[in-house]
Amino acid sequence: MNQKIRKIFKQSGVIPYRVQNGNIEILLITTRDRNNWVIPKGGIAKGMSPPASAAKEAWEEAGIIGQVDINAVGSYRYRKRGKIYRVQMYLLLVEMLSEDYPEAGQRQREWLDVNIAIQMVKQNSLKRILKVFLQSEFYFCQSSIMNKNGSRMG
Repeated sequence: MNQKIRKIFKQSGVIPYRVQNGNIEILLITTRDRNNWVIPKGGIAKGMSPPASAAKEAWEEAGIIGQVDINAVGSYRYRKRGKIYRVQMYLLLVEMLSEDYPEAGQRQREWLDVNIAIQMVKQNSLKRILKVFLQSEFYFCQSSIMNKNGSRMG
């Protein structure tokens, strides 16, 4: 049997999120051709950890800065131009959003409710990771949001 062994290219990416009025929102960006909604991701830069490289991609592709959780929330594979990529995903709580960033003229970005973001992305394995994020983070965020009096909100 002559099977061709395919190299799998490793990438890392982030799920950029924020909490607005007790609701979790995800920042999606378009691909450069603006045909699909995706998350910031890219090849792991030489000498960088996957979470650090994911943070770098988040800045370049979406103009966001924030704290990347070093624990991966999952991974997914996709095929592009005959190559197979495996993307390790990390959460990024967005702390700053810039209007001036390297790929600003090449992409659109939009904050969306998690459920809408899940519908907008085409990649089924990415949808699955966003659903896991929704189930795990939603409860945590809802139960930990406090108002100034110390009582729970939402």
